[in-house]
Amino acid sequence: MAGHSHWAGIKHKKGKADKQRSKIFSKLSKEITVAAKLGDKDPAMNPRLRSAVQAARSANMPKDNIERAIDKSSIATGANFENLRYEGFGPEKIAVIVETLTDNKNRTASNIRTIFQKSGGSLGTQGSASHNFQQLGIIKIDKKEISDEKILDLAIESGADECFSYEDYHEVQCQMSEIYNIKKNLEKIIVNFISTEIEWVPLNSVEVNKDNKDSVVDFLETLEEDDDVQNVYSNVNLGGI
Repeated sequence: MAGHSHWAGIKHKKGKADKQRSKIFSKLSKEITVAAKLGDKDPAMNPRLRSAVQAARSANMPKDNIERAIDKSSIATGANFENLRYEGFGPEKIAVIVETLTDNKNRTASNIRTIFQKSGGSLGTQGSASHNFQQLGIIKIDKKEISDEKILDLAIESGADECFSYEDYHEVQCQMSEIYNIKKNLEKIIVNFISTEIEWVPLNSVEVNKDNKDSVVDFLETLEEDDDVQNVYSNVNLGGI
C-alpha cells in the first residue's frame, strides 16, 4: 500500500518548508468555516470541525485565525461552498483526483481544465481515474507524539487496518466509515494530530522517468496552488523527493 509513494505523503514533507503559508491557512480556514456551518460550532461535538481545527494547529495557524474562521460560518450565509471532485490524467499519463471546495463551480472547472491541458494531460469524467484508487480513512500523527511501537499497538487496539511509520509522521489507515470512531479511540492517548482525512490511496504506483519528474511535480504543485483546490491525489511514485 502506498504511504510515502503517493503525492499526499510527499506533499506533507514539502509542507514544512512551504513558502505559501498564507495559502495553506486560506485552505484550512475555508474547511473550518464550512465544517462549522454544516454542523455544531463546538469542535467537541463536530468531528469534521475538530479535525479541521487540529490540522490548523499542526500547521501553526494562530488561534485568532481559527476562531475567526469558526465565527465566519455564522456570517457567511450568502456563500454556499460545494465539495466537487475532478478526475483526469496528467503528464506521463498519471491518474489524478482533485478535491475542491468552491463557491463558483464554473470558475473552478475552467481553472482545473486549463491546468490539465497546459501539462499535456486531460480531464476525464467521474470514475475515469478513481478506479485506480481506494478511499481510506487516513490519520496522520507527528512522530514526536508517540513511538513507533506504541502507535502500532494503539492503532490495533483502536480497530485500524494498517499503521505505517515514516520519517516525520505515523499514518494510521482504516475503513473510511470508521475514521471518526477510531480517531476517538486514538484521542484517549494522543492530543495533537496532523490531519484526519478520507484520502484516495493508489492501488498501484506508477514510476516516471527521472527526466520527467520535474514536470509532474510542477503540474501537481500548480493544482495545489489553485485557491479552490483542497486536496490532490495521484498514483505517481516520486521516490521520496
